[in-house]
Amino acid sequence: MDAYEPLIEHVKKRVALTADEISQLTASFKLKKVKKRQLIIQPEFVARHRNYIVRGSFRAYVLGENGEDHTIQLAIEDWWTSDYNSYIYQTPATMFVMALEDGIILQIEHTEEQRLKRTSHTFETFFRIMAERTAAYHQRRIISNLTQTAEERYQEFIRKYPLLVARMPQYAIASFLGMTTEFLSKIRNNKVKKRS
Repeated sequence: MDAYEPLIEHVKKRVALTADEISQLTASFKLKKVKKRQLIIQPEFVARHRNYIVRGSFRAYVLGENGEDHTIQLAIEDWWTSDYNSYIYQTPATMFVMALEDGIILQIEHTEEQRLKRTSHTFETFFRIMAERTAAYHQRRIISNLTQTAEERYQEFIRKYPLLVARMPQYAIASFLGMTTEFLSKIRNNKVKKRS
């Protein structure tokens, strides 16, 4: 399978593409193979790319003052990842983005994305749709963190993202949900006991 096919299909679900626009799209991205535990973004360095995941899983996280980590994003195939504040403003990153498995990503540079948006209304529309969806997702996540119990957050997570539950290490899920791995284990064990 051509590594660019999933990206083309992903974009076509949101906007109609001409043959010329497909050529422009694929020419704007570069394929990169990554190894498990490899960092594709790290603090202090500007995030030069927006990354589309063809294969693999990734975790974006920040470190607190005492060394505790907080997962900001988990991502698998057909998702995007970056340190978006760093990428959009071209300022030093504050997050780590690490591969949890060997994988393949397609990367677009910030300057190339800007060029695409300037030259094509189609790409301007596509990236606007992505920005709107990301903003809506982050608002839902903030509200969930403020209004739901840890158990409710976990239940919602396994309902919405069963593929992530199967693929992600427990420590990453716990960090994403704002709890310790031990607390997540208790929640999961209580569910097993209730079922039996």
